[in-house]
Amino acid sequence: MDPLLQILKERGRLPTAELAKLTGKSESEVEKAVRRFESDRVILGYQAILDSDKTGHGGVRAVIEVKITPERDGGFDRIAARVARYPEVVSCQLMSGGYDLLIVVEGSDLKRVAGFVAEKLSTIQGVISTATHFQLKTYKEAGVLFLQDDKAERLSISP
Repeated sequence: MDPLLQILKERGRLPTAELAKLTGKSESEVEKAVRRFESDRVILGYQAILDSDKTGHGGVRAVIEVKITPERDGGFDRIAARVARYPEVVSCQLMSGGYDLLIVVEGSDLKRVAGFVAEKLSTIQGVISTATHFQLKTYKEAGVLFLQDDKAERLSISP
């Protein structure tokens, strides 16, 4: 992976001067590379990772396993694209194993998420079944630990 992309992936959107220093490139080279990555859709967006316990905007998050019947000449893509367009859907991924799509959904409360599953998701032609799992607590997301433990436990190195 390009070192600039790796830095942006791990540390988000840093100032151009700092990115240049970290990569050994000039600021103009960094700006040009970032613009190219954005226009080529290598970089799709930038996000802050928020602790909803501290923002007071908790809501409900659910992970939904979805089994679907693939469409002729479209496979899973058309149904997945339709599901992904709903504003409640945070992520939608094709999976191997016992189900086909893994969907993460957010809503203001349990009733809204349940309503999304019952009224929107499960009524899509080709959806065979769903299994909804509600998130109770976040420990780590997008590589960021949520725990603030001064006595961090050392992980074992033994095999």
